[in-house]
Amino acid sequence: MKYNAIWISDVHLGSRHAQTDLLLDFLHESQCRHLYLVGDIIDGWELRRRWLWDTNSNTVIQKILRMNRKETRVTYVYGNHDEFLEEFVGLNLGGVRLVERAIHEGVDGRRFLVMHGHQLDGLVYFNRLLERVGSRIYDWILEFNLHFNRVRRRLGFGYWSVAAHLKFQAKSAVKYVTQFEEGMVHIARQAQVDGVICGHIHRAEIRNVDGIEYLNCGDWVESCTALAEDFEGNIHLLKLHPSRTRGSKPANASGPGAVVPTMVRAEQSRSCPNVPAPVPQPELAGLFNSGH
Repeated sequence: MKYNAIWISDVHLGSRHAQTDLLLDFLHESQCRHLYLVGDIIDGWELRRRWLWDTNSNTVIQKILRMNRKETRVTYVYGNHDEFLEEFVGLNLGGVRLVERAIHEGVDGRRFLVMHGHQLDGLVYFNRLLERVGSRIYDWILEFNLHFNRVRRRLGFGYWSVAAHLKFQAKSAVKYVTQFEEGMVHIARQAQVDGVICGHIHRAEIRNVDGIEYLNCGDWVESCTALAEDFEGNIHLLKLHPSRTRGSKPANASGPGAVVPTMVRAEQSRSCPNVPAPVPQPELAGLFNSGH
């Protein structure tokens, strides 16, 4: 598929839960003018703890660099797990632009703020240790999720994310997601843009919040999702094809030589040409710190 822009986030290369095989399939099937890496592409925290960088991780980086050398402009927006890249902001890394946040101007003229989203997490500022403890617990859940889905596949069932189920059954998690979305929308409104594209919370979504488009890329450790803008300015949420699971091979579709694609379209943010930039409003001022 050809797109004007693609956004992916939270790949966590260097952790055993990165679904690099499926990501590589998606990148091989896709062409785009702009590729945004929206944070936590490399898991520096996990690599400090134990070195799990494999051949597929190398291949993902090489594929992205090849795309950048051809006709794709690659922008790397660092997150909290790859915060070690912050000191290299402004440098040319093989032609890849490394930034803390970016502005994407869509085909239809809409402007989107692109940032990872960890800037809204109070733990980043006040207690990094607690954040990393939370990350370790999340790793344990993902480990259980991996073995659980191996059993499901043997029994003929499809993929089901235990981690996602546990996260969004908890009232506190739902409250956090709501506050995160409101905070991101507030930052977008202050930046006088039409929407915000982010990652960080591993929950893919497209929704309109008080006239501001909120778009989240999701992740490549649980759900395998991405955002993609077509050449009419519509932004689509792409989800893993139901027939694809970790470790599975592309299945043949009906017809000679046909192959089931890695991703399918789920939700969509429709093009709206000539949208005026929203006026900053103070109602959420002070709720979140929008600084670096």
